[in-house]
Amino acid sequence: MDELDAAILRSLQSDARRSNRDVAADVGVAPSTALERTRALRDRGVIRGATLDVDLAAIGRPVQALIAIRVRPPSRRAIEAFRDWVQGLPETIGLFVTTGTEDFLVHVAVADNEALYAFVIDRLTQRPEVADVRTSVVYEHLRRPPRIEAGGR
Repeated sequence: MDELDAAILRSLQSDARRSNRDVAADVGVAPSTALERTRALRDRGVIRGATLDVDLAAIGRPVQALIAIRVRPPSRRAIEAFRDWVQGLPETIGLFVTTGTEDFLVHVAVADNEALYAFVIDRLTQRPEVADVRTSVVYEHLRRPPRIEAGGR
């Protein structure tokens, strides 16, 4: 990845909906060059898509939590089965498979504390492979996309 690729990524990170013409003007190249380079970044898997940032409170899910989960037995089959199940739940908005004391860190968004309690007690702890659950309510979630510097670093 060279400086032009990095510049295109920075431009698209500011607004992924920008037109190719705007990206080209922003990085100082012809629209055809910007389009060719952007397509190459997609083809190489550097750009994997664009996401929609939704206000969770506006859709009725203002309460967020991080839930640390330990699975037993710690086998590939148990880990992968739980991962696939929890990833498919509508409350799950993020999932990390981790090393250390916990096997998973699940980021959820729910309507209220009662819904969080029901999610943990009625859904998670009912799974036979779940050995331990620790829940932390999120007061504030600040996100920052990776910074693309010169040369793509």
